[in-house]
Amino acid sequence: MALLAVSAALLAGCAEDGPEAGENGVGKLSPERIRAKAERAAAGASSVRLAGTLVSNGEPVKLDMRLSSAGGVGEVATGGTRFSLLRDEKDLYLKAGDDFWLHQDEGKGGGKPSDADVAAAQKLDGKYVKVPPKDAAYQQLSGFTEMKVLLDGLLKFEGELAAEENGEVDGFTTIRVTAAGGAGGALEVALEGRPYPLLVERAGNAGQLRLLDWDEEFEVNAPRKEDVVDYGKKISAS
Repeated sequence: MALLAVSAALLAGCAEDGPEAGENGVGKLSPERIRAKAERAAAGASSVRLAGTLVSNGEPVKLDMRLSSAGGVGEVATGGTRFSLLRDEKDLYLKAGDDFWLHQDEGKGGGKPSDADVAAAQKLDGKYVKVPPKDAAYQQLSGFTEMKVLLDGLLKFEGELAAEENGEVDGFTTIRVTAAGGAGGALEVALEGRPYPLLVERAGNAGQLRLLDWDEEFEVNAPRKEDVVDYGKKISAS
C-alpha cells in the first residue's frame, strides 16, 4: 500500500509537470508570465544570433546577425543588395561588393553610374567602410547591431495573449504564445533550460526571426587597417 501511494504521488507530479509544462515549468504559467519570463531571460543573456526576415515599409530585410552588448557582426540583405556589418563597441563598419555601391548610384541624375562611379565602387569591393557616428547612415545601420534595441522591439506584442500548443524550434521543445489570435504577433518560448524566446513572428505578417545560440561566446574584432576605408566625418554624400 505504501508503494502504491508513492507511485500515485509520482504519477500526480508527472501530470502536473509533464511535457506541457516543460522541464522549466514555464508551460504551466499564464501567457503574460510566459512572455515576461522570456523577456527577462533575453535581457539577462550575454549574446544571441538573430536569423530571419523583417518587413519594413513593405520591403523584406533578411538578417543573420550575432549580437552582444559589446557589438555585433553579420549580414543584411534588402532590395536586391547584400552587405556585411561589424560593430566593435562604437566603431561601425560596412563591407559590400562593388554591385552594392553601384546600386546606391543607380537612378541618380536619371542615368546610369558614371565611369568614375564604377571605378570608385571597384575600389570599395570587399573593403570595410568605417561609418562616422554623426553620419545619418550610422543611425540607420547600427540598429541592426544593437542587441537590446532589437530584442526590445521584437518582444513587444499587440493584443490579448494566449498560450497555445507545444512546438519545437531547432530541437528545443517550446510553448507558443500568440497575441490577438496571432494577428498581433507570436512567440515560441523554450521549455528546457532558461525560457529563452526561440522564434518571433511579428504582427501583421511583418516577418519572422529565429533567436539562436543564446549566451554562446563569440569575438568581434575591428578589421585590419589595410582593409578599412575611412571617409572621415561623412559618407552619405559619397
